[in-house]
Amino acid sequence: MTPLMLRDVELGGVPGSAVVIRDGVIAEVGVGLEPTGNIDVIDGAGGALVPGLHDHHIHLHATAAERSSVRCGPPHVRTPDDLARVLRTAPGDSVRGVGYFESVAGELDSEALDRMHARRPVRVQHRSGALWVLNSAAAALAGLDAADHPGVERYGDGRPTGRVWRADTWLRDRLPPTAPPPLDAIGAQLAAYGITGLTDATPDLSPSSLAALVDAHGGGALPQRLHLLGAPAGFVSPSGTLSSGPYKIVLADSGLPDLDVLAETIRDVHAAGRAVAVHCVSREAFAILLAAFAEVGARPGDRIEHGALIPPESIDDLRRLGLRVVSQPGFLSDRGDSYLRDVDPRDRGDLYRCRSLLDGGVPLALSSDAPYGPLDPWAIIAAATTRTTESGAVLGHSEILDPSQALAGFLSAADDPGGNPRTIRIGQPGDVVLLHAPLADVLSAPSSSAVRTTVIGGRVVHG
Repeated sequence: MTPLMLRDVELGGVPGSAVVIRDGVIAEVGVGLEPTGNIDVIDGAGGALVPGLHDHHIHLHATAAERSSVRCGPPHVRTPDDLARVLRTAPGDSVRGVGYFESVAGELDSEALDRMHARRPVRVQHRSGALWVLNSAAAALAGLDAADHPGVERYGDGRPTGRVWRADTWLRDRLPPTAPPPLDAIGAQLAAYGITGLTDATPDLSPSSLAALVDAHGGGALPQRLHLLGAPAGFVSPSGTLSSGPYKIVLADSGLPDLDVLAETIRDVHAAGRAVAVHCVSREAFAILLAAFAEVGARPGDRIEHGALIPPESIDDLRRLGLRVVSQPGFLSDRGDSYLRDVDPRDRGDLYRCRSLLDGGVPLALSSDAPYGPLDPWAIIAAATTRTTESGAVLGHSEILDPSQALAGFLSAADDPGGNPRTIRIGQPGDVVLLHAPLADVLSAPSSSAVRTTVIGGRVVHG
């Protein structure tokens, strides 16, 4: 690999700096460095050079699949007639819809979908990602009548409603087979945003999904470093740029676990030498989770995914236990008006806490939760610094982060979310992002348009 120099960059507030990357590692940092020998040079023209961003919670295959799916929720689909139209006009032998929300046509079931489109198999995913709704044709293909999966919802007389909870892999295996979607377009888009690392938060990756991620990463379609929460026990990375993270546990609000069962699960994972990453979005789930950790204790690296509703009196407990939170303030700009309409006013101040967690000594990392939340990290940074909904309302003014705090939420290492932000210094991986302007100017109005060049391991992947 030819060495790379980025010269005339702002680094840590110092203009006129230069950075040299050799063999994928930062080799020189300083002011006044000049290129020598065979070296590629990028003139930064005074723009800031920052560490590559890391999205600490994303679902890669779901994000890729969304691109070939039908949008079934706001802002483009707002009424039952809108939904019927997009299902009817969707191409293909079957229809995969995403992003549905009850404001469009209430709680869907097979009968409701049949009235909108019964000619082809249709499955529609709720925007939370927790629920699929199948019309009768799709339910027949999946064999819901005879299914014994606990997520298959049924009417009082035993007939399936067409609503299937937390059963993505199970459902995928029962429908006509499809290969995992290609990840090259997503990899390129993420590189254009300045993202050099990803934590895939999909739980219990199937062998085919795991193999597809490994292949996409190894083949270059997904150039980012990859950290997997859904990797099985004993997973061995084929490269130093792909790693296994904490074990993902989902506390599904459609069926919250028994406290003793949850505590035993965490205890078993800890005994195997692995931390846990626990999906937790409701007040009830958070109370059960905190009680489980109080019983079994926490292990370094244990993390709470989302933490959508955290009571203020629990912040000291989180700090004392050593837990960290991986949050998605992008939901405030994306869904904030729905929260104002649907969330109990007593709970709104507890939504997606940020500033109070940092002030309380709880490590905080930011992420997208794409495809369920906005993919663009700069839009998420902007949301964290304003907490403004689409209509202009502010949700939780006291939780606003300053721009540098919001950026830092994307700069911690994959295995230390919310830890100290990574820095550009000798010996660190050559994962950097060159911006079009000094950092203060960029953070005054965060936008992905500020990203000029993205480098991973000394190789330019965007720009």
